[in-house]
Amino acid sequence: MEIFTGLSVVLSSPTLLMWIFAAAVIGMVFGAVPGLTASAAIAMMLPLILYMDPLSALAFFYVIGKSGRYGGSIAAILFNTPGTAASAATQLDGFPRSQMGQSSKAMKVATVSSAIGDFIGELLLIIAVGSLASIALKLGPPELFAVYLAAFIIIASVISESVVKGLLSAVIGVLLGTVGLDPITAEGRFTFGWYQLDGGISLISLMIGIFVLGEVFEQLEHLYEDVKLTSRKKASRSDSNLTWKEYRPCLPHVFRSSLIGSGIGLIPGLGSAIAAFVAYSEGKRRALNPQDWGKGALEGIAAPEAANNAVSGPSMAPLLTLGIPGSTIGAVLLGVFMMLGVQVGPTLLLSSKSLVYSLFAAGLIGIVIYGLVGYYAASWLGRMILNVPTRILYPLIFLITFISAFSSRGSLFDVWVMIFAGLIGWLMRKLKFNLAALVISFVLAGGAEEAFRQSLRLSENGVLIFVERPISLIFLLLAAVVVMWRVHQTRRIRNTGKPKLHLSLEE
Repeated sequence: MEIFTGLSVVLSSPTLLMWIFAAAVIGMVFGAVPGLTASAAIAMMLPLILYMDPLSALAFFYVIGKSGRYGGSIAAILFNTPGTAASAATQLDGFPRSQMGQSSKAMKVATVSSAIGDFIGELLLIIAVGSLASIALKLGPPELFAVYLAAFIIIASVISESVVKGLLSAVIGVLLGTVGLDPITAEGRFTFGWYQLDGGISLISLMIGIFVLGEVFEQLEHLYEDVKLTSRKKASRSDSNLTWKEYRPCLPHVFRSSLIGSGIGLIPGLGSAIAAFVAYSEGKRRALNPQDWGKGALEGIAAPEAANNAVSGPSMAPLLTLGIPGSTIGAVLLGVFMMLGVQVGPTLLLSSKSLVYSLFAAGLIGIVIYGLVGYYAASWLGRMILNVPTRILYPLIFLITFISAFSSRGSLFDVWVMIFAGLIGWLMRKLKFNLAALVISFVLAGGAEEAFRQSLRLSENGVLIFVERPISLIFLLLAAVVVMWRVHQTRRIRNTGKPKLHLSLEE
């Protein structure tokens, strides 16, 4: 099988293994810092692509995404502050268990469950990606544009608290993605006379600005509000160790949640936050001791963590086969593929099969590494992060963003683009717009435009080609149904006064 060939490629390269190990640690650290995410880590590290071969670069950023999802559990358990949106479900039982003086035990449960869920999700991706790619090869430009358009609409409406704000976020992303020279006429679009924009907005500058600088601006508003550990019992050796007898009841929840997370990961726009909460609810419903959930139940930690990380592998399937990311991490990874000149889509497995399966193998090894590091060092890592004051940490990150933006092309203009993107990210957070919809739309805009123009050249009836083709019509109807459902859901919630659960895709 190709995966064994990929494993031999990865294991035979000490340099590649070093990058995977570094990615596992970096992702954990960023995931554990409240306010930062794996997307922020990837954005800040993007200039390193200039010094890496394609497989090392892809493996590095792929593993950061995996370990970053897991790292959020460290902040949730230790600080009662979820490091990622998905770890809010882990917080429900993780922090109460920590207050009992068993934070190390809680983090070991989270680590083992995350690794198992991630491993199952990765295996399902390896098994299914070939079949999905063969189906995707049968799609023509009209069908691909319908898929792009459905992705814009569904992702923007489902992951946003407001349907209107979600769609507007997607529109802004598309507009930013069209900046530069027209690919056919070579006329400038939204360049305002600046030749630096002829090639479009720098992906690195935009990502760093949106994900990192925007978050830094928000955190600087609370510069002197350092996170404090709540009082808890002093841990004994037995409280820190995890025994097989304690973890065995968690296994049914882990396997069930892994399948839930894998299924949700295949659907663009849902993501790990929804998977974690669905798994938690289903686990509590089936639990033998549901009254203990929310009070420190180990099963209540295991279920959401398994689902959270099980999303990681399957969420790559629509990205690799259709070129459509289902999360912000996927959008940034798509940007990495583009920067490396790797064409993501239906033909990827035909043109770069060895690269793809080596990437999967790197993901499996990354799971083992962050699992081992997290099991033995997560508690120490969390407390180390806590000892770095916010007033030092975020100004330091602020300086690093300037270095990262400038180093990518040695251009001060890119730094100004980053600052502008950071202000946009900060304002969008304030106004409750959706950053994930903006970034995904920005990255997909070029492919959608190309598919749209190719479709029109194939058509004798103009835009009617999109309703004449059955598959494209199905995707357009699906998008319309999702929007109507979301509008109905929003009105029903407004009329009944029930609180809304807003799950962000900013992982």
